[in-house]
Amino acid sequence: MTARVCAATVDLVKVHGRGGSAVRALDSVSLRIPAGMFTAVMGPSGSGKSTLLHCLAGLDTATSGRVLLGDTDLGTLSDAQLTAVRRDRLGFVFQSFNLLPQLTAAQNIDLPARLAGRRPDPMWRASLIDLLGIGDRLDHRPSELSGGQQQRVAVARALLGRPEIVFADEPTGNLDTTSGHELLDLLRTSVRELGRSVVMVTHDPVAASFADGVLLLRDGRVAGSLRDPRPETVLAALSSLSGAAA
Repeated sequence: MTARVCAATVDLVKVHGRGGSAVRALDSVSLRIPAGMFTAVMGPSGSGKSTLLHCLAGLDTATSGRVLLGDTDLGTLSDAQLTAVRRDRLGFVFQSFNLLPQLTAAQNIDLPARLAGRRPDPMWRASLIDLLGIGDRLDHRPSELSGGQQQRVAVARALLGRPEIVFADEPTGNLDTTSGHELLDLLRTSVRELGRSVVMVTHDPVAASFADGVLLLRDGRVAGSLRDPRPETVLAALSSLSGAAA
């Protein structure tokens, strides 16, 4: 039985800059991200992991090659169509939370649906708020929330539209250890109990150990993968990559 794929790239190339200052951030990357799983993307600094996430999420365009979301080739879409894909099929969780300070937690959660002219499913919304444990914070503005609470609001916002994929870019970077682990548990729960697919960029072997698998990059190319990662196996793989690059 062939595993379902939520996203894929084919000979993906991304070049930043031009001429002598050009940097080949992604170099003919071909990969498949399994659906219904939590995938971490790791690699040394400059390996292309954030660039890969941005291309997969339609936040950046490829220099050449293809990016597929399900059966949709992102490179064939107009700007309006790409905006609709990001709005309707994807969710985003970033290190900086990206909450609007003048809105309450509830208003931040509902904002993408309101901008799209849609009414959130009230039962789904209530179940997310209950799962994330933020029911008593909905009337508070971001400045009145802890970092962990702000990130929970961001996760609720990301999941409200039932996205096919949630992309997370260093989501624990601004959190203390306890809050970070709680967030990672929530992302894992969104996969196992809510049926989402999660792709997370991280530099932290402990964070990566919450994932079902790890995709390793080096110098803009796929350098390997790990199944059922543990902190020590991730650290060993990263050390091997750094040694190979030295």
